[in-house]
Amino acid sequence: MSQSIIQVQHLRKTFGDGSDAVHALEDINLEIRQGEIFGIIGLSGAGKSTLVRCMNLLERPTSGAVIVDGQNMTELSEKALRLARRKITMIFQSFNLLMQRTCLKNVCFPMEISGVSPAQAKRRAAELLELVGLADKADTYPAQLSGGQKQRVAIARALATDPKVLLCDEATSALDPTTTASILGLLKDLNQKLGVTVVVITHQMSVIEDICTRVAILDGGVVAEQGNVEEIFSNPSTDAARRLVYPGGVTTAQYPSSGRTVRVAFNGGTAYQPLIASLAIDCGVKVNILGADTRNIDGKAFGTMLLGLPEDPNEAAKALSYIRAQKNISVEEVQDSHA
Repeated sequence: MSQSIIQVQHLRKTFGDGSDAVHALEDINLEIRQGEIFGIIGLSGAGKSTLVRCMNLLERPTSGAVIVDGQNMTELSEKALRLARRKITMIFQSFNLLMQRTCLKNVCFPMEISGVSPAQAKRRAAELLELVGLADKADTYPAQLSGGQKQRVAIARALATDPKVLLCDEATSALDPTTTASILGLLKDLNQKLGVTVVVITHQMSVIEDICTRVAILDGGVVAEQGNVEEIFSNPSTDAARRLVYPGGVTTAQYPSSGRTVRVAFNGGTAYQPLIASLAIDCGVKVNILGADTRNIDGKAFGTMLLGLPEDPNEAAKALSYIRAQKNISVEEVQDSHA
């Protein structure tokens, strides 16, 4: 197992005082491993952006510790903190490019601040623009670029100081689905080529599905659940996780049935395994699909399906027995309309 690159310990962040105080984060504990792509997801107001800004001390926590690559960021002097931030850089939803500078000079900017010579900065910036697929845009200004191209320049700029961690705060939220997919592909490629740890802050579960290995779910300023993406998707154990994994839900209230109803959970077996067809062919039992919320992650099936069993008790028992015998599938009877 890789060693930790970021440790967040008992972190709290409060804005304001007294009765007007807003507790944005409460006792956050996270451990992010070196070289992984870690997702932090939550609905609007969950505290995601506050947390990521606390990781590089753009927001100073009210209490707790943030340890990055062995350094407690909360204990550093302002000078030491500026140096440490070179190793934990950030990209934003709004790109934050300097509009009066060309793409090349935007990428040069953090190196200029760090005291890198102009010639060396220019060479490195050209290499980074080529790495993100924009070698031909070196002399182009941001206003002449598409949203996806702007984000690629922002990524190149964030890589200019050779960081160990890249923080992505809703980096794809302003992009269309096709461009989002290309940016996520780029982040995954950079993670593999450079070994940079990527922390993805998002409200989009599709982003977590695409590139993250582990995820923490924020809800009301606390970590509701965290673990491997596959585990969270196959068995979300909190209401916050279920709202994000299955935003529409699959309940008997939505799909009422006059007979016995079961919920089948797909826990990472082969995607699109023909369970219902196999049930009919192997057992001669037909069931009704009342509702489903499933997805394919790396060729594996996750999600739930609500099935109406035959009214005949023997047929229903035969169906249950068959389903329970299948690998990577669990089943439970649904007793009430809100289960």
